[in-house]
Amino acid sequence: MTFPVVGMVGGGQLARMTHEAGIPLGLKFKLLSDSPQDSAAQVVSDVVVGDHRDLDTLRAFAQGCDVITFDHEHVPTEHLRALEADGVVIRPGIEALIHAQDKGVMRSRLDAIGIPCPRHRIVTDPADVARFAEEGDGFPVVLKTVRGGYDGKGVWVVDSAEEAGDPFKAGVPVLAEEKVDFVRELAANVVRSPHGQAVAYPVVESIQVGGVCDTVIAPAPGLPEELSLRAQELALTIAKELDVVGHLAVELFETVEPDGTRGIAVNELAMRPHNSGHWTQDGAVTSQFANHVRAVLDLPLGDPRPRARWTVMANVLGGDFPDMYSAYLHCMARDPQLKIHMYGKDVKPGRKVGHVNVYGDDLDDVRERARHAADYLRGTLLE
Repeated sequence: MTFPVVGMVGGGQLARMTHEAGIPLGLKFKLLSDSPQDSAAQVVSDVVVGDHRDLDTLRAFAQGCDVITFDHEHVPTEHLRALEADGVVIRPGIEALIHAQDKGVMRSRLDAIGIPCPRHRIVTDPADVARFAEEGDGFPVVLKTVRGGYDGKGVWVVDSAEEAGDPFKAGVPVLAEEKVDFVRELAANVVRSPHGQAVAYPVVESIQVGGVCDTVIAPAPGLPEELSLRAQELALTIAKELDVVGHLAVELFETVEPDGTRGIAVNELAMRPHNSGHWTQDGAVTSQFANHVRAVLDLPLGDPRPRARWTVMANVLGGDFPDMYSAYLHCMARDPQLKIHMYGKDVKPGRKVGHVNVYGDDLDDVRERARHAADYLRGTLLE
């Protein structure tokens, strides 16, 4: 019996957890990693160490793979087109993926299909940023390099044209957006297969600290059912219109108008498993990672419904704990239901090195348990 080979470009924690989800299905994984020390390279048996920006490396890696998918969006688009011309199956698909690679392309396409977004346009220099501000409600303005940013990198909030010089030093186009006066950040996670089957996970609240996801609450507390359904339908519409195959995360702003009307606007897209979906590993019938694997292989998708009333995911960020492993004794003894997921990364201040999942019927209790574990593992809570 021959099982398909899934080629994963990128050796980070998303690849590590996607590989884990494929193990029960007997799938074979092949990994293209920057380093043998990368998170996924530590656990996948078939690893090619190489540069994802090099076409010859990509072509050699693709040999023997039934499908290629990604744990990041940084493979050059022209290389992906060359692989597709070679007959390589690429999912989510190049025409879809470019909308996650290029924020300018993404905004233009979402406008065309009627998806609510912040006011925006490409700007050419600081003076043009000032003109953009004058066209709306003035400063502050959010500036983003159209390619290459993640976890708050490549994003600036500027209060004047004098502060707007740095984004233009990157040598790529700069997108200006109005600074949305939002109530909180949400995320709608959906998965779509090649033949059009799609599933939607509950809409979650995503709490950011310093531009990095800190905590995710599933489902988003206090979100009206009408707005939750609207967010899920919006994400499913984007997945269909962009022909996404695999997991799609739609990061959203929740807004409130002066008359009290609540709305949503799209912030970012990610066409891969996403931090806002890590809660599904333990809190959903079928995780985002398992459904991503199913989708890229065109297998029937699994049930996305939650297992418990509430699940909270808290990221473990690198801190000062001298021996993180020894912290397991405290955390596991304190909370036998706690689920710890570590990535095998070197600990650096502020770096995502793992996450914890906690679930239950009492939201306050679940949040406290997740926060305690994440803080203790980081070393900021030693009692």
